[in-house]
Order: sequence, then structure tokens, then C-alpha cells
Amino acid sequence: MMMMTMIMMRVGECLLAFWLWWCCILLLAAAASVTDPSEVSALLAVKKQLVDPMNHLRNWNDGDPCTSNWTGLLCKDNLGNDGYLHVQELQLPNMNLSGTLAPELLQLSHLKILDFMWNELTGSIPKEIGNISTLRLLLLNGNNLSGSLPDELSYLSNLNRLQIDENNLSGQIPKTYADLSSIRHLHFNNNSLSGQIPPELSQLSTLLHLLLDNNDLSGDLPPEFSNMPELRVLQLDNNNFNGSVIPASYGNFSRLVKLSLRNCSLHGAVPDLSRMPDLSYLDLSQNHLTGPIPSNKLSDNMTTIDLSDNHLNGSIPGSFSDLPSLQTLSLENNFLTGSVPTNFWQNMSFSTSARLKLDLRNNSFSSIEGNLNPPVNVTLRLGGNPVCQTANLLNISLFCGSESGEEDMLTNLNNSTAKCLIQACPTDNFYEYVPASPVPCFCAAPLRIGYRLKSPSFSYFPPYIQPFEVYLTISLNLSLYQLSIDTYIWEKGPRLRMYLKLFPSINNNHSTFDVSEVQRIRDIFTSWAFPGSDLFGPYELLNFTLQGPYADVNFENESKGISKGILIAIVVGGVACAVAMSILVTILITRRHVRNHRAMSRNRLSTRVSMKIDGVKDFTFREMALATDNFNSSTQVGQGGYGKVYKGTLSDKTVVAIKRAQEGSLQGQKEFLTEIRLLSRLHHRNLVSLVGYCDEEGEQMLVYEFMPNGTLRDWLSAKAKESLNFGMRLRIALGSAKGILYLHTEAHPPVFHRDIKASNILLDSKLIAKVADFGLSRLAPVLGEEGTVPDHVSTIVKGTPGYLDPEYFLTRKLTDKSDVYSLGVVFLELLTGMQPISHGKNIVREVNTALQSDMMFSIIDSRMGSYPSECIERFVGLALSCCQEKPEKRPSMLDVVRQLENILKMMPESDSVYSGSISLNSGKAMPSSSSNSSREPYVSSWNVSGSDLSSGFVPSITPR
Repeated sequence: MMMMTMIMMRVGECLLAFWLWWCCILLLAAAASVTDPSEVSALLAVKKQLVDPMNHLRNWNDGDPCTSNWTGLLCKDNLGNDGYLHVQELQLPNMNLSGTLAPELLQLSHLKILDFMWNELTGSIPKEIGNISTLRLLLLNGNNLSGSLPDELSYLSNLNRLQIDENNLSGQIPKTYADLSSIRHLHFNNNSLSGQIPPELSQLSTLLHLLLDNNDLSGDLPPEFSNMPELRVLQLDNNNFNGSVIPASYGNFSRLVKLSLRNCSLHGAVPDLSRMPDLSYLDLSQNHLTGPIPSNKLSDNMTTIDLSDNHLNGSIPGSFSDLPSLQTLSLENNFLTGSVPTNFWQNMSFSTSARLKLDLRNNSFSSIEGNLNPPVNVTLRLGGNPVCQTANLLNISLFCGSESGEEDMLTNLNNSTAKCLIQACPTDNFYEYVPASPVPCFCAAPLRIGYRLKSPSFSYFPPYIQPFEVYLTISLNLSLYQLSIDTYIWEKGPRLRMYLKLFPSINNNHSTFDVSEVQRIRDIFTSWAFPGSDLFGPYELLNFTLQGPYADVNFENESKGISKGILIAIVVGGVACAVAMSILVTILITRRHVRNHRAMSRNRLSTRVSMKIDGVKDFTFREMALATDNFNSSTQVGQGGYGKVYKGTLSDKTVVAIKRAQEGSLQGQKEFLTEIRLLSRLHHRNLVSLVGYCDEEGEQMLVYEFMPNGTLRDWLSAKAKESLNFGMRLRIALGSAKGILYLHTEAHPPVFHRDIKASNILLDSKLIAKVADFGLSRLAPVLGEEGTVPDHVSTIVKGTPGYLDPEYFLTRKLTDKSDVYSLGVVFLELLTGMQPISHGKNIVREVNTALQSDMMFSIIDSRMGSYPSECIERFVGLALSCCQEKPEKRPSMLDVVRQLENILKMMPESDSVYSGSISLNSGKAMPSSSSNSSREPYVSSWNVSGSDLSSGFVPSITPR
């Protein structure tokens, strides 16, 4: 009888559960919508074939893709005819993804944007993508894709932009791509494409930019290309059209702005291009062209003419002297004869930002026509011509040198001279003074953007900086003062790479952009919503960096196209179901509680056993709570983007630092275990040791040895009560360098730290420096299948502004020299006490400026007492060598350690070691007696000498 009763109760429970479930289904079916099931399965198939080391796609298993806002998805606002929501955009750029693209992408039948730029994808481009008829942007550049281009992509009749540049694609360009009836941008450069360029591409009546440079293309140049009515840029450099000539029909391009055919093995004559009304940039260099240069006048828009390294003869056309916008005329290494005209500059008026570069070296010019007195903004090079042997021209030697003068230096433009109080701008949170603000000393947090012009129609940027700023701010609907071009550099191509900062408006009384404005700006960049510009040409987004107050912005958590009505219906239906289901829960919860509790305990025990790591203790949540008095605020000693740090005392009286992750920072169990395994392998006197971890009760904590003297940043702060003398600072610098050297050379495999900064260098009770916080660290490259080791890791940019290697920021190539740069910035902090960024000014730039202005003495930190001037000189030289813009010019970390050891040996014995006492109560060091001694004579005139770091020579600052 009892058994029958129990059976009846179970049946009753099941019937009640089924009834409530069915009510919810009916309710939600009327109120809510879901993503097309075929698209859901496609997305899961895409994720399955991707490797996601940064766990960006962690929410791709939670709920419905559209209503739960999966990372990188934008869904259609209104329901389709089938009653489902559909994915319109899949944007996953710069996410460090590897793996391959799944053919199931074809099931995303409503997709308009497919963006996997700047990842590490391998394999081929799935031909199935050609079946996504709605596709408008296909962006796969900056990966490691291989194989041939699928013919099936020609089915994409709505495609506007096809970017597959900077991959390893091979084979021929399909002639069927002539069917891309809406295409405006074909970017195929920097691959291994081969064979003849299909003449059929001339049928692309909407095409604006055709970039095929840096491939293995051959055959003839299609003369039919001149029939393309909208073409603005034709860039075919560094291919092998051996024996081909430049078709005479190329003089008939109606809209072409840039024609670049450098190093293509072309023969024949230079065609007459004078009928091209918009031509601005012409590069036919490094070919085998013969005959004279056509004499007809080119367009007044001409900025650049490069005919160097050919076999041209005759004289310089007189029409070249009548080009008002000319910036560069390169005719070197030809067989040109006659006189060098001087009316290039005599007939032209230059603004202060204009420049004219005339390179006529290694020809047969025998005389000067006119007065040889070019203004300062004209560069004339005549080396290797007979005219340089003319005795009666006394000043000819000024122009007969052989220097190349290539403009590839990283140029800084943020030169704000506003006199603003440093303390008023919270630089620790990445705020800066807005350089061009109409309100003096307006302090705000910028968005930082890596941006590149892929084929600009000029060779010298300064005259076009202001037009570019106007163009960009109008396109973004911002005021002109909200944009700052911080740096720019010319790269091979030539391509113009720059680092932009966008500041919030002064009118909203806020120092940050709100999330919706960040989203709006990002969408303009990622959807290529900028209006076309013939002058600036095609562009690409390299980075959209969210740091400081924007670090926690999660676009996937914002509503992305699901209408309010649908959302309200989902919420209402969900609440109704929740109320109904609570009845069932109330009935069942008591009976299930004991059984579930036991099962949970077994699962938790199983999880913790599986995570056992030798030498690392697995703490329980209760142990952590007891150690910190239940995480009392009085035990909190720090806070970062990961979470809060507490000082704790374990049961054995060991004092530790407990780093507790906040909810948004929780990793998957696999990723958390991987980080612990990494940390457990790192053992060095100058690295903070991992004691243990806790992964229980939905918490993730790392337990480290406690550093009683805090961070180096605390000691260098203007608010610090005690100071460090120069000998202490040198020892801290050496200890930090030794810890990083261990990571680079002795850890197995080696590790790149990626976030070295003064606040990540901790000091123990004896002021020994220990490098901490490996949350952003990456394993160095290891031996590949071909027996070679890559020299860098390609990765999404992470780090702290001011410490960030500029080369890494702009190329995403992380190397050991990236850590060297960051440590060099720390050295400059030790020398000056300044922060890396102070009211918009960079410490590296400020020290260099002080050095060049004989003002180095004025920025050395006066709180560190006396010091030998020779030691200071060598330390400044070392710091600046670490902060060289080009990584190859920086020393290795081994060189850094050796040089610091040499500087310490030069120190007087009383200053080379710390002689003060430690106050255990305050956790600070008492200043040593040497800090009160008189300062030694100081060298007030400085000069950084060159050095060969590979030979062990220490760069120094010496008196002039």
C-alpha cells in the first residue's frame, strides 16, 4: 500500500510538472522569439572549429544567440516571415582566435557582415560562404589562411568589400569574380596569388580599390582595366609581370588617383598619363622602363612621382616644375642627362607644413640651371652626378651626399603645452588632458585606436593632417578637438599607420564616453561607414582598445537589435512561467534537497581532486573566509580589473595576499587551471610566489606570498612618506630585470609578461623587488613543425598605456622586446619619480625632450639624495635604449641585467646596498643616512651616445 502511494505521488508530480511546462511553452510561444534553429547549430559548429584561448566566446553556450546577445552577434530587429530572429552580423576581430572556418557558415542565410580580421585562423576559405547571398562585407585579412580562392565567392552579388589580404592564399584569382556586381573594394595584397590577372575583372563597374601588391602574379597587365569607370586605386607592386609593358590605354583612366606598379619587372616606355585629371600618385620605380619621360603636364593634384631605378634617358620634363602639390620627385638611378632645373622651388610657394624632396642621384646631370639656393623645406640630392665635380659651384657639396633620408620614423604629434596641475588629472585611471580642448585643462579618458591608411595618395603627411582630422571627425560626428593623432609612421607599401585618441565632448560634463557612444563609434569603424576619400584611400582598423574606465565595456551585454516589444514579451512570459514553476519547486524542493546536496558534495570533491597540482595548495572557501575575517574591508590592500586583493592570515600564521576574482572576471575551470599551472612553474627570487588557490562556491582566488612593502609605484608616488635612495633604486631595477630574464630564458616554456609596470613590481620586507601579476602573460613561441621558432606571438593587444610597446600596440606582435620597453619605462620612473603618462605627456618623450634641451637635471627625482653622476648617466642611457621605438634597437633582457650589474659595481660601496632599517609596523623603509649628504657635481649638458648593445657596450650620457 505504501509503495502504491509513493508511485501515485510520483505520477502526480510528473503530471503537474508536465502541465506547468506546457503552459509555459504556450505562453512563451505567443510572447517570445528565438534564433532560427539552423543558425544556432551553425554557430555552435563555428565555435567547435575555433580555438579560443582568451575565452571570448564563453557565452556561446548560454541561452538563445540573439536574445542572450552572444559575443560578436547582431541580430535582425524584426521577425522574418518564418517567425525567427536571424543573425545579421558576425564580428569577431582581434580576438586571438585560431582554428578553421566551418562550412556551416552557409546556414547564416541572413548574414551581412562576416568579420574575422586580425586573428590566427588557418585552413582554407570555405566555398560554402558563397551561398550567403545577403553578405555585404567579407573581412578575413590578417590571418594565416591558405589554399586557393573559392570560385563560389563570385555568387555574392551584394558583396561590397572583400578583404583577404595578409594571409597565405595561393593559386589564381578566379575570373568569375567579374560577377561581383556590387563590389567596391578588392584587397588581395600580401598573399602568394599567382598567374595572370583576369582581364574579366575590368567588368567590375563599381570597383574603387584594387590592391594586388606583394603576390606572385605574372603575365600581362590587362589593358582593359582603363575601362573601369570608378577605379581610384590600382596597386600591383612587387609582382612579376616579366616582359610586360604598361598599356598605353592606362592613360585613359577617368577617375584613377593612384597608380603604383613598383618592382614588377615591367619593360617599355612610360605612357603618357597627362589625360588623367585626378592622378595624384605615380610609382613606376624598380622596373626596366626605357626611353624619355613624357613631357606633357600631369594633373595639378600630383603629390608623388617615383620613376627611380629604371633605364630612362633624356632630360627632366619642364612640366614637372609646374606641379603645385608636388611633394616627392624620385628619379635616381637612371640615365638622365642635361641640367638640373632650380625653378622647382623658385616657381612655388611653400607653407610651413609643406615639403619637396628631389632625389636625382646617380644620373648624368652635368650642370645646374639657375641659382642653387633651395629653401629649408626643399631636399635636393645630387650624389653620383658629374655636376658634383664642378669646381666653380662652391656649395654643390651640400647636395652631393648619399644619405637616403627615408621617412620611417615614428612621429609624435601630441605636443600639448598647457600648464595644468598633474594632480588634477587621475592618470592612474588612464585620464589625460585633452590637447586641443577649448576649455583649458579639460581632463578625460580617451578611446585608443590603431588605424592605417592602406594606400594614401601622398608621400608626406603634415600638409594633410588637418584635412584628415576634419574628414575623420565629420565622419564620426565629433568636434575637431575630440581627435588627437598621437603618433604616425610610414610602413612598407607605403602605408600610413597611426595611433588615434578620441576624447568625450566637453558639453556633456563627463570625462568619459557612455557605453552607447562607444558602441556608436566602434560600429562606424567596423562597418566601414566612413564616406569615401580619394586622397586618403582605403583604410583599416587595427585596434579598438578599451582600457581604464572602458575596460569593463561588454558590447555583447548591450541590447543588439532585439525590439523592446519582444524583450517585454519575453520578460512577462518568463515571470509568469517562473511563478508557475515555483509551485512545483516548492513541492519538490524538500524531497530533493538531501539527495542534491550529497550529489553536489560529490561533484565538488571530484572537481577539486582533478585540479590537484604539485606544490600548490588547494584551499577551501571557508579557509579563505577565515583568513580574511570573512573578507572584511579592513583586510583589503588593493584592487584591480581582476578583483580585490586581501591580506590574509592562514591557520599556520602564514601571511598571504589573496586575489579574489569579481564575478565578471571568472574564468572557465580549464582556463583557471591553466593559469595556476603556469604560475606554479615559476620559481625565482624576484618573482612573487604562488602559495595556492581556491576554486569553490563559485569563487576563484589566487593566494600569493605577502609583500609587506607594497608596490614600487607607492614608493615613487609624491604622497610617499619615505623615499628610496639611488642605490636602492638600482637594486630594485636589477631585481626586476632578473625576474623578467628568468621568464624569458629559464622558464619552460619561456613567458612574455605583457604588463610590466611599477604597480606590478612588489617589495618584500628587505625591499627586494619581485615581479607580480601574470594574468596577461603569454607563453613565448616554441619550435614549429618546420623546425623554426617564430620571433613573436600574434595576440590581441593587452597592457597599460604609457608602458605599452608602440610596436606591439600597432602590429599585435608580442616579443621579449615588448617587456624590455615596459621595463625601460619603469627605469625612467625610478629616475624621475614621474608617472608614465602625466596630463597627456609621455614619460619617454619628456625625458628625451629634457635631454635634448640640456634640462635633464631638472627632471631627476630630487628625493633620492646624492648619486654619482656617471652612474646616473649610464642608467639614463640604458633606460632610453630600452625605450627605442624599433624593437631591434633595444637590448635583450640579458644585456639589461649585465649593464645594471656594471652600474652597481661603479657605485660607492656605501651607496650600492641598502643600509637603512625596516619598520615592520609601517611596512616602509627608513631613509638611509646617505640621503642627507650633499649632491655631487652634476653634468648639466647631456648627449646620448650610440651603442652596439649586442657587443655588451653600455650606452651612456656624456658631456658635450
